[in-house]
Formats: sequence, C-alpha cells, structure tokens
Amino acid sequence: MSGIESLRMDKTAFSVGPLLAESDEREYWLSRTPQERLEALETMRQIVYGYDPSTARLQRLLEVAQREPR
Repeated sequence: MSGIESLRMDKTAFSVGPLLAESDEREYWLSRTPQERLEALETMRQIVYGYDPSTARLQRLLEVAQREPR
C-alpha cells in the first residue's frame, strides 16, 4: 500500500469537543516546517478529492478558432 491507503487514524488519540473551544492546533502547525505543512495539505487534498497522482493525467483539449477576416 502507498499513498492515502497507508494512512490510518489513531482512534485512541481522537476526541470530540465544542466547535468554539480553544485549540492548540494553530501552535502545532506553526511549529511544523513549511515542507511538513505542504505535505499535510497535499494529503488532505488527496483525501477530499480522491486524487491519485499515479493515475491522474492532464486532459488534452484542442479547439480551432476561426478568425474574422479584416
């Protein structure tokens, strides 16, 4: 397994609290390096959008535009 499939949530470290409660999440992310933040962001983006970089390809689009003669 590689990519998103290899990630597992530690359910013993999971807690639920009020939405407006103070959190130390900001301090945690500020303590991470920019590279670690970008890697976490990319992982979350792949989870949300179901993106697999090994199978994704750019679409090739071609459109012919006719110009008006002058």
